[in-house]
Amino acid sequence: MLAPSRRSLLRALGGSALLGALAGCGVPAAYVAPGDRADIDQSARDKKLTWANWPLYIDTDDKNPNRRPTLEAFEQQTGIAVDYVEEINDNDEFFGKISPSLLNHQQTGRDLIVISDWMCARFVRLGWVQEMDRAAQPRVARQLDPLLRSPAFDPGRKFSVPYQSGITGIAYDRRRLGREIRQVSDLWASDLKGRVSLLSGLDEAFALLMQADGVDITRWKADDFHRICEQVERHVHSGQIRRFTGNDYTKDLVSGDVLACQAYSGDVIQLQADNPDIRFVVPEEGAELWADSLMIPDQARHKANAERLVDYYYEPEVAAELAAWVNYVCPVPAAQDVLASSKDEDTAALAENPLIFPDATMRRRLAIARDITAGERMEFAKRWNGIVGL
Repeated sequence: MLAPSRRSLLRALGGSALLGALAGCGVPAAYVAPGDRADIDQSARDKKLTWANWPLYIDTDDKNPNRRPTLEAFEQQTGIAVDYVEEINDNDEFFGKISPSLLNHQQTGRDLIVISDWMCARFVRLGWVQEMDRAAQPRVARQLDPLLRSPAFDPGRKFSVPYQSGITGIAYDRRRLGREIRQVSDLWASDLKGRVSLLSGLDEAFALLMQADGVDITRWKADDFHRICEQVERHVHSGQIRRFTGNDYTKDLVSGDVLACQAYSGDVIQLQADNPDIRFVVPEEGAELWADSLMIPDQARHKANAERLVDYYYEPEVAAELAAWVNYVCPVPAAQDVLASSKDEDTAALAENPLIFPDATMRRRLAIARDITAGERMEFAKRWNGIVGL
């Protein structure tokens, strides 16, 4: 069964758009100054923490899915009990769940959360997360992939640490299509008319399309966005694009209703297990590298314990065990050698998978897009959702 997407579908204008507006500078009361973010840390005397994550996003025991080997090992090593809660199904939905507490300078009941980088940017702008103590996280400082070290929303990764990463590229069925896809422009060929899908989420879709237009996505501008919208509108009107999707693009690709689509690398690895003809390509023009990142919200009562857990997952052996289960891009390059040395052939083969450990050629094509600012979001969401039909 395919794990649910780690990237949120941006909802139609409504509650989430209003929350996006809240994140702007026009609501001074929303911003929390650095000196007001921390509560008294109880970590030393209270050996526990609460961790909110997405479903199916941690290793489990093959015989007992309720057991989580890496997490249990951390508890045994440290004596810290972890309340692991699989409660995040959508970035915007989770933001709505915990934002009232953060807005009112109250504890959320969570010491550690995992959200997508574009949502992390919102939390950083609002001052709703605490800076981590890197002196207490030597593995993070040493092992974090250089490609992920300094996104525009969090230079130097002071407030966030990638949990898992991924690539937004193109998936296609090589056998059914009968040819290779190398560029985004290949999607607009006549033999794919009505057999192409794009992602419906604003934050998920735009970067790849901009890269195809030669835009540096680390510093794109509003004009770039509107130009891409015009191009997409033309492909919609011509019938080239079949539809816009959430993570259900995988069903269309498997059925053959769609022959090529915008896709996430982690999903394609799972699809390939059943159909090796499904390919994933990082276009020659480049693709977006993204991450779901660990953050410590304001007023967390067990900050030091949470920092210790974050650093634990940057131990290469632990990162390798997690990567072998979730199959997303591993943010710890040193885990590749660990997997390669495995006596299990299938596990060792994962070390050679460029969708888990991108090779040098692929890495040169990857970039982290600068996030959509609060001031841009309302305008951009309105236009994009009008095209998508949300």
